[in-house]
Amino acid sequence: MPKADAGERVIATNRKAFFNYEILDRVEAGISLLGTEVKSIREGGLNFRDSFVEFRGGELFLVGCRIGPYSHGNLQNHSEDRDRKLLLHKKEVQKFGGRATEKGLTIVPLRAYLKRGRVKVEIGLARGKKAHDKRETIKRRDLERETRQAVRDHRG
Repeated sequence: MPKADAGERVIATNRKAFFNYEILDRVEAGISLLGTEVKSIREGGLNFRDSFVEFRGGELFLVGCRIGPYSHGNLQNHSEDRDRKLLLHKKEVQKFGGRATEKGLTIVPLRAYLKRGRVKVEIGLARGKKAHDKRETIKRRDLERETRQAVRDHRG
């Protein structure tokens, strides 16, 4: 997982995507939001659970991403789970959308962050991991944790 640059505030990370998918390519995308959605996101109301990116009509849409209602909102508040358009250059949309139509590839949101006051979403072109790959990931993570603990104990 890449570290956030200075000036970026990470709002949400899709940790499940890194476990379930092998990330092949990444790109930063803007996202078309309403005012109450931005305010809700700043409060931490964004959830990536079961969300994905869909290529339709030559555009990319973030589907299944829930943005909770704004706490100080009124009747004009946004609907929580509407599809949101991702803002990318045309060539990037064509490249990602074309590759996503290949067998076994999908586009998933990886993280959301604020960059210079704007909400950005990092999306990744991904291939699903098999069960044995997931077990390998768990083994590697446990081994790294044990190694860090052993080094810490050895020093102290």
